[in-house]
Amino acid sequence: MDQPASRKPRRHDKVEISFLEAIHRRCGQNRRVWQALGDLYTRTGRFEDGLAMDLRMAAACPDDPLAQYNLACSYALTARLEEALEALERAVTAGYRDVDWMSRDRDLKSLHGDPRFRAILRRLKGRARPAPPA
Repeated sequence: MDQPASRKPRRHDKVEISFLEAIHRRCGQNRRVWQALGDLYTRTGRFEDGLAMDLRMAAACPDDPLAQYNLACSYALTARLEEALEALERAVTAGYRDVDWMSRDRDLKSLHGDPRFRAILRRLKGRARPAPPA
């Protein structure tokens, strides 16, 4: 969920949000709409709305590592650090492995000083290393 430095909505973002919200009103159980709206809300600085969509997606797809990772990002962006770390742990347990992205994802910046976040990164880096020769 990495975003540009500015989270100010652009005109086409507003149009896309209106379009997706209209689809959501008609097809409220469509997971692709939840994901698209969550990403767009976050990109435009509507973090609470993004969190709402990510909560729905994570509840519907509890074993999806990306759904859990996006939820962790939304929690971090809304200063819910404990919940962010818990969701990040669930993402890793479900199979999320992109330690390089996780370490530089600006959405998780509020977690960088937490020793639990650094422990998750260390654990993932350990898994990414090739096995030593026999």
